[in-house]
Amino acid sequence: MRDPVKTFLKKAEWEQIESCVRQAERTTRGEIVVMVAPSSHHYPVADLRGAATLAIPAAVVLARTVGPLVWAGPHDLWIFLGIFVPLFFLCRLVVMRLPRLKRLFVSEKEMGHEVREAATIQFFLKGLFRTREETGVLIYLSVFEGNVWVIGDRGVDAAVPPGFWQGVVDEVVAGVKNGRPAAAICDAVGRIRGVLAEKVPAAASDTNELPNLIVDA
Repeated sequence: MRDPVKTFLKKAEWEQIESCVRQAERTTRGEIVVMVAPSSHHYPVADLRGAATLAIPAAVVLARTVGPLVWAGPHDLWIFLGIFVPLFFLCRLVVMRLPRLKRLFVSEKEMGHEVREAATIQFFLKGLFRTREETGVLIYLSVFEGNVWVIGDRGVDAAVPPGFWQGVVDEVVAGVKNGRPAAAICDAVGRIRGVLAEKVPAAASDTNELPNLIVDA
């Protein structure tokens, strides 16, 4: 199976994003990190839901066809179960291996919740809360969900206007949907830089405390 992250962004686009972050951090003490993950959750219930949705009608049709051939009625329960059980597990494997198909069985609300939770966990796991002036900013993008979440530490969160982070999220999500994820991420980084350069401008003692780009395999 191909790496969804490498398919989502080409090498030149990774370099473009890293360059945007590096340039942004020259004008502010804010520490901006872009993180791209293949998925925020495995969604095991979606595998089962998808398998059942595909296997049940197929098993009904096949039972009606096979039943008379083995001297059983078209509504024989054992014929149906004999077809349904292996078909269910086969369909489950298909749903698991085809992200676009699996996504049909996950609600937008569930995906949004999982992306926000994963972003919060990664904010702490990757040490964005440990910067000297609490100026870490995480732009977290999850490929499977096509969703984004942005978290700013206390040192920058108080410096941005209400609704600013959601505006950044909406900008990146729109870019992803339009097939221009790298450009949208760079635009978001520039938007963040515009605010932070004014509120927490760069200082002579400033150092790069965090990686600019994290690819979560």
